[in-house]
Amino acid sequence: MSGGEQTSTEEQIRREQILRGWRAVRARIAAACADAGRDPAEVTLVAVSKTFPATDIRVAVALGINDLGENRDQEARVKAAELADLDVRWHFVGRLQRNKAASVARYAAVVHSLDRPDLIDALARGADRAGRQVRALVQVSLDPVDLGAGTGRPGRGGAAPADVPALADRIAAAASLRFGGVMAVAPLGADPVAAFAVLADVSARLRANHPSAATISAGMSADLEAAIACGATLVRVGTAVFGSRPPMLLG
Repeated sequence: MSGGEQTSTEEQIRREQILRGWRAVRARIAAACADAGRDPAEVTLVAVSKTFPATDIRVAVALGINDLGENRDQEARVKAAELADLDVRWHFVGRLQRNKAASVARYAAVVHSLDRPDLIDALARGADRAGRQVRALVQVSLDPVDLGAGTGRPGRGGAAPADVPALADRIAAAASLRFGGVMAVAPLGADPVAAFAVLADVSARLRANHPSAATISAGMSADLEAAIACGATLVRVGTAVFGSRPPMLLG
């Protein structure tokens, strides 16, 4: 087999792998929506492509996956430049560093992880300089310590629910940002339904002052059903779509 034929075969195998993963996740979303009495069209799949190569993203886009998630600016900005010819909505889903905010503002359509005033201000400045409007979500901590229980293991980012309204107002006041709603990660070892129910309540309260901010970004490969049951409109799924991440790229 020639080198060209081998490459073509490998690309076809990868396409079939991603197609199977994508179809399986879409089936899970449809089943979860049926259980919750929801329309599957209400739920957008964000395929988290961190550590996967640009060739995989090209395959995904060719299959109709246009919402792609990344969590490290140093990786995401390179992919965004390399794949500028594609119709991709880039979602920045990782913890945002203030010194990376201007870079992220140049390519991200949605930033999921704003949890401090200084991050909001830095992203707004970057988006303004880039001449773009970025959709911004407040990351909410669902760790028990931030819910007032006095125990828990914080550390994955997120604002305490009591601090979210002020952050939402700050985003809404920035001309270069558009407040979209909330995001959260279920605490490790906790009941995801109970955690995401708290997020749904935070979202409902915010919509009293920000009625268009209806996005709830919640749910990953292991808990997307629980998130959809609690009203998630974006689910962030990586391995269930793309497969196991390349070990040599994990950091």
